[in-house]
Amino acid sequence: MQTSFSLAQLADPKIAASNDILRTCVHCGFCTATCPTYVLLGEENDGPRGRIYLIKEMFENDRPATAETVKHIDRCLSCLACMTTCPSGVHYMHLVDHARAHIEATYRRPLPQRWLRSLLAKVLPYPDRFRLALIAGFLAKPLAPLFALLGLRRMAALLRLVPAPPPVRPPVAATHTHSVEGVRKGRVILLDGCVNPVLSPNINAATVRVLHRAGIEVVVPPNVGCCGSLVHHMGREDEALNFARRAIDAWAEEHQRDPIDAILITASGCGTTIKDYGFMLREDKAYADKAAWASRCAKDVSEYLATVSLTPRVPPRPIKVAYHSACSLQNGQKIFDEPKELLSKYRFVVEDVPEGHLCCGSAGTYNIFEPQLARRLLDRKAANIALVQPDVIAAGNIGCITQIAKAVTVPIVHTVELVDWATGGPAPKGLSGEWIADGRHSDDKPIAGGRVEN
Repeated sequence: MQTSFSLAQLADPKIAASNDILRTCVHCGFCTATCPTYVLLGEENDGPRGRIYLIKEMFENDRPATAETVKHIDRCLSCLACMTTCPSGVHYMHLVDHARAHIEATYRRPLPQRWLRSLLAKVLPYPDRFRLALIAGFLAKPLAPLFALLGLRRMAALLRLVPAPPPVRPPVAATHTHSVEGVRKGRVILLDGCVNPVLSPNINAATVRVLHRAGIEVVVPPNVGCCGSLVHHMGREDEALNFARRAIDAWAEEHQRDPIDAILITASGCGTTIKDYGFMLREDKAYADKAAWASRCAKDVSEYLATVSLTPRVPPRPIKVAYHSACSLQNGQKIFDEPKELLSKYRFVVEDVPEGHLCCGSAGTYNIFEPQLARRLLDRKAANIALVQPDVIAAGNIGCITQIAKAVTVPIVHTVELVDWATGGPAPKGLSGEWIADGRHSDDKPIAGGRVEN
């Protein structure tokens, strides 16, 4: 694609990076075939190629974002299916991230949108605030139909997402070292996160149990919290970078105290962002090297578990798993086979979900801001899952799990929860605890084979 940025514009590293991305695009249109919004709407500007033109025009003319541009960028899920499909290697993620930051800086949204976006940015990344907000949301949940009737569809969508009843506090103590008995075979940092420990605390608990069985010490450092992903995708760049810096400082301090092998992430949306820290902080002289180190260390939990070996239990019957490949995992991190191979290794019967390249509609806060499109994608995903007729659905991202759970009757759990169950842990929620090891249920200890130290 030909561009016409001035030398003065190209002196800005962000514009220079976007210019390189734009010039990579050859207008071929392969991306439109896998873009969920283009598949649904058939509108050029609601596909990657059209959005690229809108972003190019906005940046070349050095002007504030228009309402039309904002509409089409907001409709983008950042599922990154276009990057997987693109034969030219267009790095759409960095381009749309730049566009969102520009929109946040130059476009004044209507008051209700500004209020809701600010509310989410000030609540979701903070577990204690989020937990309290869920209790309030649970009480207000019956008002969702009223909000919808009043035209407040985003608020209605937000209330419909609130789980019932509100989740309990995490069973795994945060900011601790979870040591192993016997010989330590490895040492990893686990991202506790913000949404994960509130909506599904059993995910990290299962991760600790599985790693302990493999002799891996797990550290959850203090003062980490949110990775910045949620606000990053809302265009709140400064807030996202501050979250990233705080996490990097905590991880680097822990690594200096006692070296770690990896930084493990159980929410693939977070993993995609953390693996991009090196790019996000490339211009920050104080953090560029540390950010690049953190990105190199970051691994999805399924990616790491593929390198360890545990003894699988023999299931009493074949258990069919419909594997939902989260967009942030398959497109953002290029992890396609490891989760499926991991589940097969531990004797599950794994089936791909048809149209697995299409997003479920969660996409961070997308199902709140664009509820109608998100619902159409969810219905399509649920129908494809039904074709598999699974016993359970596995996914690697809490957003997908929360979204899909609204439309299916089959249990949906994190991949690591199934691995935990298959190697001696308790049955995940919604599943029968019929997996027996050595003549008894193996969920006697909350953290098998280890202890918790302050």
